Amino acid sequence: MNISDLEKYDSEKMYKIYDKWPNIARESFNIKQESINFQNINHIIFAGMGGSGAIGDIFAAVLSKSNIHVNVVKGYVLPKTVDSDTLVVVTSVSGDTDETISILESAHKLGSKIIAFSSGGKMQEYCLKNKIQHIFVNQYHSPRLSFTSYLYTMLKVFHISLEIKQDDILESILELEKLSKKIRSSNLTDLNPSVNLAKWIKFIPIIYYPYGLQSAATRFKNSLQENSKIHVMAEDIIEACHNGIVAWENKTDVQPILIRGQDDHIKTKERWDIMKKFFQQNNIKFREINSVNGSILTKIISLIYLLDCSTMYMAILNKIDPSPVKSIDFVKSEL
Repeated sequence: MNISDLEKYDSEKMYKIYDKWPNIARESFNIKQESINFQNINHIIFAGMGGSGAIGDIFAAVLSKSNIHVNVVKGYVLPKTVDSDTLVVVTSVSGDTDETISILESAHKLGSKIIAFSSGGKMQEYCLKNKIQHIFVNQYHSPRLSFTSYLYTMLKVFHISLEIKQDDILESILELEKLSKKIRSSNLTDLNPSVNLAKWIKFIPIIYYPYGLQSAATRFKNSLQENSKIHVMAEDIIEACHNGIVAWENKTDVQPILIRGQDDHIKTKERWDIMKKFFQQNNIKFREINSVNGSILTKIISLIYLLDCSTMYMAILNKIDPSPVKSIDFVKSEL
């Protein structure tokens, strides 16, 4: 694979946006946007679909050790615990996501505190009409490629009120910049870990992940589906040892990918060793992807960057244009 292959098959130049992800992250966090302080908030809902939903998953992981109860809603229904002391954060890059607009309307009727993020569309119109706080965020290429733009804008807005350390945010951006030198389009050799992983995946992957890194696994699954156009599964490693592992007793072409954190719980580390031993004894080839050191935010965003790029490279290797999502367009046209 070389740059001419990217130019030939990547019709909308997705690879150029991935190359810019660290710059977009830094620029988004450095925007002139005041941080927002919320009073008497003990419950936050992050509502969004696809990449926007993955952002909610990241905030849930980062806030998992705080005293704030966090729910991530990917659909039409708000939890019944939502009230006037709940902060509902709705995110839709296009501003026209049907499910998220429905959540926005429901939260408004319940009198919840609301803040919305989009690049315009129906969401911005509804917020302006109903005097709901709306923050405009640029879209880059497509909703899924706008990931760092939205994540780091939201971190800018919320990091003080949610007590997310600025040092952790800056560390995560620095790690993206370091990783970019290894995985960007100017390095398409096998020394590029994203290219290497893309070449390894030949069939249906199953992604195993530990507690805390679900957002990275979910984003990887979504990007394999959207960019590479393949089926994929994802399972929590602990839960898989109680059911999913039995499926390996039959011969299969499914390929296991183990996403590991540098400081996983001691019992999770034990389970990784057991699963690896099982695979080795049964001649099942697998891949391990280890997180970097650092905060939970740094671990997650670095994994997402490496894994996302692999899905784009996989599409190119299979001579598939990663950008179009005709099936999603069909569903939206029928709503």
